[in-house]
Amino acid sequence: MSNKIILVIGGARSGKSRFSEELVLRADDTPFYIATAPVLDSEMAERVRLHRERRAAANWVTIEEERNLVNAVRLAAAEDAGAVLIDCLTLWINNLLYENPELSETEMTEKSRALVDELRLGPPFSVLVINEVGLGLVPELPLARRFRDLSGRCAQVIASEADEVYFMVAGIPQRIK
Repeated sequence: MSNKIILVIGGARSGKSRFSEELVLRADDTPFYIATAPVLDSEMAERVRLHRERRAAANWVTIEEERNLVNAVRLAAAEDAGAVLIDCLTLWINNLLYENPELSETEMTEKSRALVDELRLGPPFSVLVINEVGLGLVPELPLARRFRDLSGRCAQVIASEADEVYFMVAGIPQRIK
């Protein structure tokens, strides 16, 4: 049997991270946390600080990687990680788009598939977090529409390959796959 992959999707502040952390902590005593958040301002620095403190208290091994998630998964596998949490794919897409504003859905599909392929080879248990950004209004700006489309494409690729998918609503996980 191949490694287990779980995708957790939902809106902002829907409880995705908390639920995902619980899943991973149940799977392994020394879980790995692949964090994708760039620190661009003081508010984000405070969020990252609080996340780091919470992870340290729960015995997480943290890998901070904004763009190269395949390499981060390889690193976790090389350290014999039993479980890994990638939080979050939404910021990963943001970081990739910032680096290349012309990033296409085809390229996003390839990057998402490469990540799934590496997860199937890597740690036995993986949870990935992504925001659902397609339920609201169509964004006015072209770059915002591209971000929404790339996020939707990534979610579709990961969900199609995932063993389980949960949709978070008001802190309540709903299993949809």
